[in-house]
Amino acid sequence: MDGDDSEGPPRRRRHLPGAERERQIVEAATRFFAEQGFGGQTRELAARMGITHSAIFRYFPTKEALIERVYDRVFVARWNPDWGPMVRDRRLPLEARLVRFYQEYAARIFDYEWVRIFVFAGLRSVDITPRYLAILREALILPVCAELRVEFGLAPPEVLPFQEREIEAVWALHGKVFYIAVRKYVYNLPTPDDVGPILADDVLVFMRGAPTLFRAIHAAALRGSAEPG
Repeated sequence: MDGDDSEGPPRRRRHLPGAERERQIVEAATRFFAEQGFGGQTRELAARMGITHSAIFRYFPTKEALIERVYDRVFVARWNPDWGPMVRDRRLPLEARLVRFYQEYAARIFDYEWVRIFVFAGLRSVDITPRYLAILREALILPVCAELRVEFGLAPPEVLPFQEREIEAVWALHGKVFYIAVRKYVYNLPTPDDVGPILADDVLVFMRGAPTLFRAIHAAALRGSAEPG
């Protein structure tokens, strides 16, 4: 090291209340991991904030504990628990429900920090990605599969378990929506300023093709279950 004491915090930040300093660390870590990925070192984060490295560990004993708080801030806090019931609310046609969901969802997650942290977590095998996808599967993917069966007059999952092809078809719709955000925040490519009509188009295309696909999947599954063992 040279003569510069990089560990010395600026005086104007030294006496911040604990809760405020903790909040600042989480916010800075969110931006840092979004830019650098999870290989970024907490010592570098501290230097960027102008605080000591030990100050971070005063609030977060491990890097994993800090990542957990980032997960809570970026992913858990932005998930709306009303989305699941909204998708299942049959007072509106399913297509309208899906359009509403994806427009609200995009407003929450089409964000530099959200998208890049999600991608970096998957690349580094940080458990943020599988945990979030598990929430998505239970709160969105499987309920949409069930609603599609109702929409098309098909057997409920209690009679015929969800087929892998059904689940993958709904994941494909979700992935198509998410890829708009990936293009913008990962590939730095231009995307529409207003994605609302694009999302409505994606849902429209999906719903026009889904009846044929889902009926074919069900017919194949029922034929298979009727064949003698």
